[in-house]
Parts: sequence; C-alpha cells; structure tokens
Amino acid sequence: MSPKRIDIHRWWRDAVIYQVYVRSFLDSTGDGVGDLAGVRAGLPYLKKLGVDGIWLSPFYPSPQHDHGYDVADYCDVDPVFGDLAEFDLLVASARRLGVKVLLDIVPNHCSSEHPWFREALASPPGSQAARARARFHFADGRGPDGAEPPNNWHAMFGGPAWTRVTEADGRPGQWYLHMFTPEQPDWNWRNPEVAAEFGRTLRFWLDRGVDGFRIDVAAGLFKHPELPDSPDPEADARTRDSVNPLAWNQPEVHDVWRHWRAVCEEYTERDGRERLLVGEVSVPTAREHAQYVRPDELHQAFFFDLLSAPWNADAFRKVISEAMQDIAGTGSTVTWVLNNHDQVRTVTRYGEPAIDGSGLGAARARAAALMMLALPGAAYIYQGEELGLPEVVDLPDDVLTDPIFRRTGSRARIRDGCRVPLPWSGQASPFGFTSGAEGAKPWLPQPEWFAEHATDRALADTRSFWHLYRDGLQLRAALSQLGEGTLRWLDTPPGVLAFVRDDDFVCAVNFGTAPTPAPVSGTPLLSSGPCPAGVLPGSTAAWWISDGSIL
Repeated sequence: MSPKRIDIHRWWRDAVIYQVYVRSFLDSTGDGVGDLAGVRAGLPYLKKLGVDGIWLSPFYPSPQHDHGYDVADYCDVDPVFGDLAEFDLLVASARRLGVKVLLDIVPNHCSSEHPWFREALASPPGSQAARARARFHFADGRGPDGAEPPNNWHAMFGGPAWTRVTEADGRPGQWYLHMFTPEQPDWNWRNPEVAAEFGRTLRFWLDRGVDGFRIDVAAGLFKHPELPDSPDPEADARTRDSVNPLAWNQPEVHDVWRHWRAVCEEYTERDGRERLLVGEVSVPTAREHAQYVRPDELHQAFFFDLLSAPWNADAFRKVISEAMQDIAGTGSTVTWVLNNHDQVRTVTRYGEPAIDGSGLGAARARAAALMMLALPGAAYIYQGEELGLPEVVDLPDDVLTDPIFRRTGSRARIRDGCRVPLPWSGQASPFGFTSGAEGAKPWLPQPEWFAEHATDRALADTRSFWHLYRDGLQLRAALSQLGEGTLRWLDTPPGVLAFVRDDDFVCAVNFGTAPTPAPVSGTPLLSSGPCPAGVLPGSTAAWWISDGSIL
C-alpha cells in the first residue's frame, strides 16, 4: 500500500545541503582530479559537519569544455570520475549515514559530442538529419548566402549565440544556437523527443536511489518560438546573471517542471521518500521566482538575491522581506545561498581579507553564514566556505580553464578562482587533495597560503570557520523552529538587522564596524566573533533565545 501523503517527511523544507564540486573535492586515484570515490571517502567529514545532504556537480561523460556542464551522455559516469558501480557505492554509503544525494542535471544544453548532436551534423537539411536537427535550434542565416547569424543574441560566456556548421559536402550551412559556448548546443524543448529523453534520464537516476536533482538553467529551456532579435543584445554579455527575456523565463517552461514534479511524486508514493527538485532560476524579481515553486512545480529554487546583495543592512532586509513575502507565500520555503561554483568566494566578495583569513571580509563572511542559517527555509553551502577559503585571484593565464576566459580573453568574470581543489592537510600542495605519487599536481594549482585553511587545521581550531558552521548546524537542528515558522523584524539602530523567530529565537547582525547595544540581554547562544553580553560588535552576527526581554 502506498504511504499516505500526510506521513511523508518533507526533509527538503529546512535542509542544509553541501555543494560538492566533484573535480575539486578529493582525488582518490592520483590523477589530480577529484572523483566519486573521493566524495565517498569524504562523507564522514560532511556528516561530522552536520549537513543533511550533498549536491554533486556533473560527473557524466563529457569532453569537459565547461567541466561537465557539456554532457555527452546523461546516464553514465565519465571514467575521470569513476563508474556506475562507484556511484552506487557512494549512494549506499550516503544512505547509511543519513545523507541525501542530489545530482546536477543539465537540461538546457548538451555537449557537441552528444550522439544526437553528432547525428544532427551528419548530413544537410532535407535528409535524415532533419529530424535530428529538430531536437536543437538550427536555422538559416540572414543576409547574402545566409552568412549572418539568424538573430543578434549573445552567448552568456561571450561572443554570438550562433555558430555556423559546415555541411557534409563542404558548403557553409545552417546555424545552431548555443546560449553558453559552441560546444554546448541548446536543446529545442518544443520537440517532444527531448522531453521524453529527459523523462527517461530522471527515471534512470531515481531508480539508482538518488534523492533529487539540482536543475541547471531552470529558467531557460524554451526560447521565443520565432527567435526574434533582442532589443538589448548585450544583456547576456554584460553579466553572467543577466537574462535575455526572449531566451529565458518563457511560460512553457512551467509545464516541464509540472511533469518532472509528477515523476518525483510517483517515486515518493512508492516508498515515502520525498524526491527534491531545486532549480537554478535567474529571473528579475522574487515574484517571478515564486512562480517556479508553486505546489505542482519545483519544490525549491535558489534565491540568488541574497548572494548578490551588497554588505548593507537595508539591502539584506529588502531581499529577505521580498523572499519571505513572495516565495514562502507559495507554500514552499526559501532556498538561501551565499555562494556556489560560479561566484567569487564570500570572504573575498565581502572585503579584502588577509591571506590567513582574518580581516573584514572574513568577519563579514562569518556573520553572513550565521545569519543565513538562522533564516527560515533551506540553505546551500558551497564546498570550502566552511573553511573560510578566499578566492584564488592570482592564477596564471596558462592554467585557466574557464570557457569565459577562453572566449573573451578577460579575467573579469572567470570562475576558476573558486574552484581550486580543497586543502585537506599538510603544509604544501597538494595538501592531501590527491593520493597520487610524490609530485602529483591538482588540476588547478593551490597557493601556499592554503595551508592556513586546511581541514586538519580548521578541525583543531575551535575559532575556525569550520567550527562556526558545525556549531550553527548543530544548534539549528536542535532548535526545530529554525526550519519553519515566522520572521518578525525588530527595531534596531541604523546598520543593524535583527529578527525574531517564533517569539523567542533572535538573530542580529551588525553590518557596521562600531559596536552597538545587543537586542537581547545576556550572553548569546552562538556568535560569529567575540560577543560580550549586551553588546553586538561590528561585522558580527549572534543568536539568542529570549526570555521575553527583547530590547
């Protein structure tokens, strides 16, 4: 008999998920690239930290033009990362530890090495390739001999969003759409074959025991059916998170998420384990964001406004209030993030830290982390944030791998600096990341100052970022009201935010540098830095349980 819906544990509503960037987490084979066996070896560390689950970056077969976000086969494991047997061992180990496993699925685009795209290039339109090309966005060019792209759209990673193909007979042919790189052609979701193929992909991994999916470019998929010119063709070229409204957030995308939700519900009804869909949704407003997490669509979607907010009390209050009003109002919970594999690390983003992790940026990052964990809803932590890792900003040009750099020649928006392999132990690279022979090198070079942030040192120092995260996660789990419930802002001096949850839990953050009176008398339960009773120092967050004497 199927379990009753009321009995299903909706673990995702207040879960804390740790993002594992697989190639940079832990290398078990000595080739300098992290792998699934390395993730399995690191599971006890993550369990000790206190997270509820992990999100794995893509590990599928891929030519790695965008480090796995160019997928050549959605239902296998690239030999660089292991194989399906190793994946099954990872899922089983995580299950024994009570750790959920989410996969990163990439439905907006695939690799140019995907069999369907190779078939699309095999012969010109009007032949057998016509059906294959209909799975993507192929179009004739404009101007004499079709020498100009079909429209003026720009790719997110620089350059035009169209590439012209050379037909089998050597003639210049049609153009195909790629909103990221030429090696990542966009799927045409108006073709029912695409939807059916992804339905099979979901079931393949659900049958192997995964707990859900993080969905890449979840607001993409559908493009305007007429592929018209954009009135602002530079929008996608200006920032990575701007969106072309003709290529993003089209209304038909919501039908996809209703179908995927139904597939997940089917599996949940079988065994009572709720499967999660969490989307990477980049849309202009919290209200539009909320449309993706309606009861029959995605369970959750990352709320990036907190990540992009400047270190300012008014800015933080604005984005939190909008999220609580528009997103929580759908019946979902807000999914908070401060960082991921595409963003400058928090310590660096909030200031100019000293190499040893002290300084203003580190203090602000600690305070922001404690505030995020106090907010109602779910939270995602990017690997290395619990170590207080700064961005590696001085990587030489010749080691950079980000396609943004290759396509633009600019270092302005590259992401390699937050993807440098983690330091685990020791005083010199590879810091325990790889178990290979002496001299084995990580795929990106680790700076000498990574020694100050190595995991073994962090575990031994009770003042470290790691202990702040661990203590925050433990206390969050012990105080059940931190997952759900209300949020009420308290009156505070300028530059200070304070809110109360369920009438007695209080979190306050001082965004300034000078100390202010604390909103609650007594010593805090937890604070991001030294915090004497009755005082909230600058660049500090603290938690209290109030006895009713909120000041």
